[in-house]
Amino acid sequence: MTMKKEYHIIKIAEPFAPLLTEHKRIKFYYGGRAGGKSYAFADSLLIKGRQQKLLIACLREIQESIKDSVYRLLCDRIALYELNDYQIYENKIENKITGSKFIFKGLRDQDVQHIKSLEGVDIAWIEEAQTISKRSWEILEPTIRKNGSEIWISMNREQENDPLWIALAAHPDERTLVKKVNYDDNPFCPEEIKIQAQKCRQRSSEDYAHIWLGEPVRQGNNKLIASDVVRRAFVSTILSSSSPLIIGLDVARFGDDQTVFCFRRGRWCYAFRCYQKLDNVAVANTATNFIKEYHPHRIFMDIGGQGAGVYDILKDRGFSEIIRGIYFGEKAINEERYFNRRAEMWDSVQAWLSSSPQVQLPEDESLFDELTGINKKYDRRGRLQLEEKDEVKKRLGRSPDKADALALTFAEPVYDDGEPQIYHHGQITYEDIFKSQRERSNELW
Repeated sequence: MTMKKEYHIIKIAEPFAPLLTEHKRIKFYYGGRAGGKSYAFADSLLIKGRQQKLLIACLREIQESIKDSVYRLLCDRIALYELNDYQIYENKIENKITGSKFIFKGLRDQDVQHIKSLEGVDIAWIEEAQTISKRSWEILEPTIRKNGSEIWISMNREQENDPLWIALAAHPDERTLVKKVNYDDNPFCPEEIKIQAQKCRQRSSEDYAHIWLGEPVRQGNNKLIASDVVRRAFVSTILSSSSPLIIGLDVARFGDDQTVFCFRRGRWCYAFRCYQKLDNVAVANTATNFIKEYHPHRIFMDIGGQGAGVYDILKDRGFSEIIRGIYFGEKAINEERYFNRRAEMWDSVQAWLSSSPQVQLPEDESLFDELTGINKKYDRRGRLQLEEKDEVKKRLGRSPDKADALALTFAEPVYDDGEPQIYHHGQITYEDIFKSQRERSNELW
């Protein structure tokens, strides 16, 4: 069927030509401001939707209304090019000739059942992909399963550990196309935008690199824990340790949160046990079993919310000598340096990870996201303070339960004269283990 004559020609800049000419499972475009990613994606999809019947899903992490989606951008491009074969509805866009359809969804509130409507999608466009959580991606990826289907991703990187960057672009396979496109790659970039970019470059090279060149924010002033120290702790070097066992217990507060037990012996954190939807008695029973089986020196547990009930049960069972209740929001032991216990415990994790000799964590990407995903600030007295847990949860798509359980193992000083058994290197002496810690502090954790 013959298309209606167009009054404008849709021009796709050269860096975006693979959107139309190459078949890849993943097409991952990233870069800074004014690279033209959103325009090029919209125009390319409108072209493809006129060539054959396609179901195209336009996705983002949070979409409270159609106004939050790329719906308006597509409508504007249809109007600009006078694509009269497209019919615009309140919540979808259809091509009257080919039958192609654009639908719009937010991923944050989707579960496996609700997202099944995407199984027939030919192309999924994820806009502002830097906000996509690991959980959303793990639900979405296996759902886009139609033969020949593609996932198009456009993003301006925010952090070094953006979930989709780690999952797809950091080490792309042969089915993944990764392209960086900035304003100076965009032949349609207005001169005024180029002037703004150069002004930013003169003012701050770091801002220029992030805003205009698409580089992630450098971990430093705003990040409590750097990614490299966590990655280093993932390298397996410790076989065992004779240090006393400390368990951190973070009790779930809300429906999607996890109850997490963290097991640490000195420089060796070797396990996390995670549970969902356990009532207080079930959590207390699990803790009781661990006490009887592993004989921990201490269990430090969060007693905010549901944790208080678990604490009372364990205390009634005679475990008062082992358990210690901790409020994250209570006063710090070192009140002059820390805003609250939460900041104090997390800073102890940071010091532990940064110390020498090397510590060890289970290799776990969700733990990595949680540890490196929290920002720090300082109150008016110069004390370390952390961003609110709700803000972290909003960014990660979940509560940082594993990281909080690890932090709880540092709630109070515990005397430790143990020795870790190191791979290939025999025993490390007590003096080697704790020399650097003595230099920083007289407290042994």
